[in-house]
Amino acid sequence: MKNMKLPNGLRLNLLITVLILWIGIFTGVPPVTAQKNETEVPGPDGRTKIHAIYIPLADHYAGIVAYEKYRNKMKKAIYTIERMPNWDELRAYFMSEEVDMAYVMAPLAMDMFMENPIFRWISLIHRDGNALAVNDILKMDINLAKKRIDRKPTPDAADAFIKAKKRSGKTVKIGVPSLLSTHTVVLYRYLKEHGKTLGIGFGPDKDAVAITVSPPKAPSYIKRNSARGVAAAFEQSLPWADVVETQGFGHVVWYSKDVMPWPKGHVECIILAKDNAIKNKREAVQEVIYYIHKAGQDIETARRQGGEAMAAISNMIRKHVPEHNEKAIAQSLRTDLNVINYRYLNIDKKGLKQIMDYAVEGSILSKPIDIESFSDGSFKTDITAQ
Repeated sequence: MKNMKLPNGLRLNLLITVLILWIGIFTGVPPVTAQKNETEVPGPDGRTKIHAIYIPLADHYAGIVAYEKYRNKMKKAIYTIERMPNWDELRAYFMSEEVDMAYVMAPLAMDMFMENPIFRWISLIHRDGNALAVNDILKMDINLAKKRIDRKPTPDAADAFIKAKKRSGKTVKIGVPSLLSTHTVVLYRYLKEHGKTLGIGFGPDKDAVAITVSPPKAPSYIKRNSARGVAAAFEQSLPWADVVETQGFGHVVWYSKDVMPWPKGHVECIILAKDNAIKNKREAVQEVIYYIHKAGQDIETARRQGGEAMAAISNMIRKHVPEHNEKAIAQSLRTDLNVINYRYLNIDKKGLKQIMDYAVEGSILSKPIDIESFSDGSFKTDITAQ
């Protein structure tokens, strides 16, 4: 945290907080925490700002495409998006007044709700969408199908972790975007089903250990460890697993949809909206959700059509996430693999419960939450079921 660069809005909030405390100390006036409870007055064009934050993942493509295609068509919302470098900063910044919505992994969102329930879950932003990738050292012990569509969660990778530990005397570390991630839950279930154990952040006596590796740094994590002769893997969102394979220094082993099967695809990243935004900017929030769902349909149409339609979507994404190369985006969105989808984005309580139950069982979450209190299904749309 020492050298962490905070977003401008968060730095300003911290500065104001310190100033208020300083004034309180020297004047004897107790500080008052600012609350934005009043209804926001729309601008001259009748629109109110909805500011959303995201991480550079295929998971969040619908939020980016909605911004690129539809922000100027919105009648109620001034929709803005801001990229966060990692999940810790997203979590901190979401609690500031500047942010109305965030696209967040389900276990992290539930942990945030336990800490401070000032928001609700109002939509999914995708289904499925993560994968296990390994470096060449681990791949030696894995019988990997040539075609990615044929790569399934067999025991090979789990056994390869054990073999690597026996050779080096050290537990293989698997990079996940956050310990509080759906990715950790999927990894836990995969290892459990093959009789192996997972340490959460630490565990020399475990068969593998999940450690935090920021998604954009996942490819370099694989590459760096390969150069040192160290077995390494990551379980991350697309297209990072596709990036390491298309660039020739890693291998996709399996996709999460085959580890965590669920009708229409498992729950992963979800959309959160602040209670104040729900109360005071409801029409604007509803409009943004509608266009995110519409953007999801646009991505699905483009991936089926390919060609210029897919190139247009890819160009929109790469304006915001240039490190996602066009080939990796195309691989992630292949219709024959169907390893991530942007359909059926209304809230799915039973799907969330599946993730929560495994997270609690695997000591990823400390306890379950009340899903009814956590969710607000009033923002559902018909378009996403098409």
